[in-house]
Amino acid sequence: MWSLISDNSESKLLEIMELTAENLEVGLDFSMSETQKMVAETVQDFCEQHIRPNIMMWDESQEYPIKVFKKLGELGLMGVLVPEEYGGAGLSYNEYVTAITELSKVDPSIGLSMAAHNSLCTGHIMQFGNEEQKRKYLPKLATAEWIGAWGLTEANTGSDAMRMRVTAEKDGDDWILNGAKNWITHGISGDVAVVLARTGELLDSHGISAFVVERGTPGFSGGKKENKLGMRASETAEMIFDNCRIPAKNMLGKEGEGFIQAMKVLDGGRISIAALSLGTAYGAYEAAKKYSKEREQFGQPISNFQAIAFKLADMATEIEAAELLTFKAADLKNRGEKVTNLSAMAKYYASEVAVKVCNEAVQIFGGYGFTKDFPVEKFYRDVKLCTIGEGTSEIQKVVLSRNLMKD
Repeated sequence: MWSLISDNSESKLLEIMELTAENLEVGLDFSMSETQKMVAETVQDFCEQHIRPNIMMWDESQEYPIKVFKKLGELGLMGVLVPEEYGGAGLSYNEYVTAITELSKVDPSIGLSMAAHNSLCTGHIMQFGNEEQKRKYLPKLATAEWIGAWGLTEANTGSDAMRMRVTAEKDGDDWILNGAKNWITHGISGDVAVVLARTGELLDSHGISAFVVERGTPGFSGGKKENKLGMRASETAEMIFDNCRIPAKNMLGKEGEGFIQAMKVLDGGRISIAALSLGTAYGAYEAAKKYSKEREQFGQPISNFQAIAFKLADMATEIEAAELLTFKAADLKNRGEKVTNLSAMAKYYASEVAVKVCNEAVQIFGGYGFTKDFPVEKFYRDVKLCTIGEGTSEIQKVVLSRNLMKD
């Protein structure tokens, strides 16, 4: 065989073999870093003290527990990715995914609000704000002194964002916003919002711009709060703009860059939803496994029956696969590489797995799984949002298929 290989090819092959040997010696490390472990333990302790005792009360009343998020801000978890110079924790996407996952194991609606604050509003300003904007807004967002909202979606424009009807018209040194945004996390309670508005022609991807709008600005108000199936402790509401005048300095980046910015923000946001899905799936799986060991039928725990054991085996395997895909996307994001495909894959796969896992968890609980006395009923209601928010599963497949066909 060697005689058929040129000198250059033989040299290259030997180099590859040496690198392979080095990699096998070092090994791939899939374990948590010490920082991740510390974040996980901190979140777990926080959940047991501040979240678990109140889960169903918040869910039933649809209360948005803003004090919890203020406390998360004190821990640095509302500014996980924000550099320390702006008052944030300065951590990586690995720690961020870990934090969302641990929160969502206990209450996905808390994980959702924490993720929306971090990756959307705060993330948009962090990525595209100028130095003055970063220094003004990031320290307050990172500590949860201010809660953030992000306004892209409208009543008739979800995935079809280029047909948005919220407009921003130039008037001297100001911009005047008119219209309404829908399905906005923290639409009422948010202290500051990043808002996407049309500054050009309909269907023009360069006809949309991004603005920072502070609560209290005349003409900016919260509207209807949605009465939702799940994620009920995470506030979802309208944001209304009625001749809302904001200074030109509140534009993020340049005029016409908003849509492109939003798509980049969503690349990171989809990793957040993958982490949210992962935590929700873990929470439901762990509850189902525990119950299967305790619940007896025909004189033995139901976990002894192959029908139940095989369900748990499938659940565990698919969760593991979703976790690997999510952390691979997080690693790409950490390294500053293009993450559009991987984040779409992670969000799509993890969310679909989570729905399946929560469905099976209810089945394992049987009739008890249909009651609010056990946790899987809430996981089952909460999880469906994961296949819808920040781009439906169908939209993820559109993104992926288009990109894959370019190769």
